[in-house]
Amino acid sequence: MPDDGLETGAETLLYEGKAKRVFATDDPRLVRIHFKDDATAFDGAKHATVGGKGEVNARISAALLRRVEEAGVPTHLVRVLGPRDHLCRHVEIVPIEVVVRNVVAGSLARRLGRAEGEALPFPMVEFFYKDDALHDPPISDVHALAFGWAAEWELAYMRHAAKVVNEVLSAFWGGLGIRLVDFKLEFGRFGPGRLLLADEITPDGSRLWEEGTGRHLDKDVFRRDLGDLGATYRELLDRVLAAEAP
Repeated sequence: MPDDGLETGAETLLYEGKAKRVFATDDPRLVRIHFKDDATAFDGAKHATVGGKGEVNARISAALLRRVEEAGVPTHLVRVLGPRDHLCRHVEIVPIEVVVRNVVAGSLARRLGRAEGEALPFPMVEFFYKDDALHDPPISDVHALAFGWAAEWELAYMRHAAKVVNEVLSAFWGGLGIRLVDFKLEFGRFGPGRLLLADEITPDGSRLWEEGTGRHLDKDVFRRDLGDLGATYRELLDRVLAAEAP
């Protein structure tokens, strides 16, 4: 696909989520994704505006998506348009969140009564049905197939790609003295028989614990009132930019 085209188009809003807005462009194959400063938790029950958060997440996501692409997992990102805007391929999002876990935390600890911080013997890949009203319930392949949410090959691909992404991100964050505890991915259909890694890879959808201190460098800072989310995210971006510097 060519990387050109009018980025802003008629500014038709296609979708607005908790942390992003998606706009149409003059090319139906492309959309503009704008990262907002909103911070939410507990399915939107907790909300705040954090100055600069959108720009930080846009820059971190672009850096990580590039690394993933280099490792052989195609993504929706075409190019960065500005401080908080990405030009992306227009995909149909598969209604399944893919969560990769390296350490017990969050909902896994609550569901199974395990202690947070317990290392898993291997990366665990879980599927969740994307539905805020249902609080994104965990599902199996059987549910996805029975209700037509994904084809068998799509489930297999998402599971495989998620493991590749986990290897890339674990190595990257580990090099910065940060433990990748878990993270969420979303995939989108882009033409027949093709899936792209879509949405974002940010500390909003990841758990990142500082090695040695166990300090949270992710949205749990906001969820659990552990400190200043804006300052935490800016510190994280500084680490990412330092790693990206030649």
